Amino acid sequence: MPATPPPDNPRWQLAERVTDAVRRRFSDQVLAIGAHGSLAHGDDAEDSAVDLVVVTYEPGTGPRPATRRIDGVIVDLGVIGAEEYLGHARTLSTGWPLAADQYLTTAATFDPDGWHELLRDTHLARLAEAGTGEFTALAREAWYVASSAAARARRLAVWHDTDTALVALSDARVAAAVVDGLLTRTYFRDGPDAVRRTGLAGVPMGELTDRLTGQAAELARRGRPVDGEVADLFS
Repeated sequence: MPATPPPDNPRWQLAERVTDAVRRRFSDQVLAIGAHGSLAHGDDAEDSAVDLVVVTYEPGTGPRPATRRIDGVIVDLGVIGAEEYLGHARTLSTGWPLAADQYLTTAATFDPDGWHELLRDTHLARLAEAGTGEFTALAREAWYVASSAAARARRLAVWHDTDTALVALSDARVAAAVVDGLLTRTYFRDGPDAVRRTGLAGVPMGELTDRLTGQAAELARRGRPVDGEVADLFS
């Protein structure tokens, strides 16, 4: 559930200022406006960004998406049509562990009709429909991405491209955390939160490889082995 930022929070005050400006200019086009990320969770800091999403009645209306630094704070203004947003909330993909938080945790700055509750309930209903098999299938697809990312990090390390290898290893950790999230139906706030909560933050390549091996074994146990034959590509 979203937190309620204190009224004297300068980032919340800035979010309200932006909301007021949007409503003045696009009053007949805007259905709801809400904050995501740290502001919605109530643990924002002085250097936190303000992430706002404007939900419009019709696609292509309202303000243009934009990002600016205002009073020393990065403000990211996203814009999306209501039906498109609900469509995203009804869709499960390999990126679900890093996407779900935006559907489930929103601090509304403008929402006279309770639209954000509809967004949350729509996503929760989709999760209730999804069986273990659906999440396992997604986890296998995500595992291939994680395995490829880890292989790239290993190659770069062998080539002594240390800086690039470290970046690739970081990407591989996040990818492996996403697999864990799908296997356990766990969502995260972002990539850093994912690797922290799955115990993958800072792990060396050997431990990451062991995690991927364990994930492959679990996928096989669930009837979704990562290895197959040519014919399996068409089944």
